[in-house]
Amino acid sequence: MTDKYEELKTRLAGIHDLRMARAILGWDQHTKMPPKAGLLRAEQLGTLDRFSHELFIDDEIGKLLDDVRGYEESLDPDSHEASLIRVTRRDYEKAKRVPSDLRAEMTRSGAIALAAWVEAREKSDFSIFLPYLKKNVELQHQYIDCFDGMGYESAYDVLLDDFDEGLKTDAVREVFDELKTGLVPLIAEIAEQADRVDDSSLHGNLPIEEQRDFALVVLERFGFDHECWRLDPTVHPFAMSAGTTDIRLTTRYDEGDLGVSLFASIHEFGHGFYEAGVDPALERTALSSVTSMSLHESQSRMWENLVGRGLPAWRFFYPKLQEAFPGQFGNVELDEFYRAINKVQPSLIRVEADEATYNLHIILRFELEQEILSGELALEDLPEAWNARMAEYLGIEVPDDTHGVLQDVHWSGGAIGYFPTYALGNVISVQLWDQLRAELPQLDSQFEQGEFGELGNWLRENLHRHGRKYTSKEMLDRIVGGPMDPAPYLRYLREKLGEIYGLPVETGAAV
Repeated sequence: MTDKYEELKTRLAGIHDLRMARAILGWDQHTKMPPKAGLLRAEQLGTLDRFSHELFIDDEIGKLLDDVRGYEESLDPDSHEASLIRVTRRDYEKAKRVPSDLRAEMTRSGAIALAAWVEAREKSDFSIFLPYLKKNVELQHQYIDCFDGMGYESAYDVLLDDFDEGLKTDAVREVFDELKTGLVPLIAEIAEQADRVDDSSLHGNLPIEEQRDFALVVLERFGFDHECWRLDPTVHPFAMSAGTTDIRLTTRYDEGDLGVSLFASIHEFGHGFYEAGVDPALERTALSSVTSMSLHESQSRMWENLVGRGLPAWRFFYPKLQEAFPGQFGNVELDEFYRAINKVQPSLIRVEADEATYNLHIILRFELEQEILSGELALEDLPEAWNARMAEYLGIEVPDDTHGVLQDVHWSGGAIGYFPTYALGNVISVQLWDQLRAELPQLDSQFEQGEFGELGNWLRENLHRHGRKYTSKEMLDRIVGGPMDPAPYLRYLREKLGEIYGLPVETGAAV
């Protein structure tokens, strides 16, 4: 029986290698690829996806999964072997329903659409991107149709399941309703005290190379390893890995605003640190990826906001920032800087939004995606709907498509259903934060000394090392003893922002 398991594992390792080669080509497409290579790259990516998909859904894989069922039942369910069989069976049963031609065309179409999105974004012209978005949505509908009779309650549930196994639209909506209930009055209270925070110190002439150097000072202290990691510029920041020793981060720079690149870099570090912390014994298997994008985003948002926008860490880093940019920050007190990086102010761009308003950006996208899938919203009307929702939720007039409907890369790749995981990641990040701080009471003093190793070790031991062995629901239950809960997150925001803006902690808190 173990011979069958080893045969299965060997086959899966080869498929995994192909998928990682495809991922590296995708990274190159966003960072280093010559602009005119887009169509050729689309074909290459489509071919790799078709080939790896065909290998995975081969009947021989199904037979091997049947052959090792008895072996699986004899094992501890938490073992690497049982977990790999369980996760592979689930993936196989789902993948088997998707034709290889469709899988390849979805990848090819997304790769072609990326170049159109970049051009449309540069020219602030949604009409350039529109036909490619139509194609992607059409392919998403074909993909959803593959799962008829599988028990999904809605089309959107099919797509959510790809990013967080078992996640349901109704559960997301329930969390988002609670977030809106708590955040809308909090943001309104803060608006009445807006003059208490001045962020003008963050804006000036800040050379890109010096921004990169300082970001690396921060990331190296967190755990960035130059032997295994990269940091490169791109249009829309992202992170990817081809293994625990091949972590690739990207960021975006703005010479007039340090926060754009710095916090994007910290955010992507959180993603990379998660994937670097997976148990090396899981390499080249389906378990070497991470559990869900909700948990993935909990790590990026934790490092970006709970650590990166926290006062203890800046007690260590701020003198170094003043040394790097003496003309910009030399005469700015730490407290002023801390308040500035935590300023709450409705803004156009999601990735640059403050902690309180960020979730409204996500809720807007969550609602629009469902309307797109249902046909309630015609794609031609998407910019107008986007702008109207921005005015309704954030009170902001969108000046052009670049700062509106074209700001995110996700739809160019067909990634509908991803956006909710950002806000869910915010919620989960504080649940994990409360738990780890209860177990590590000296974290603040450690951060003030520039020591982040104990935090990293806790995350690795309790979350990262498990890779994809458990669903996000199972993982949360293991770590915090319960399901996703927005109350700790809302309490955290009111306490932190209430102190900055002089608000009463108890008033209006949805806890």
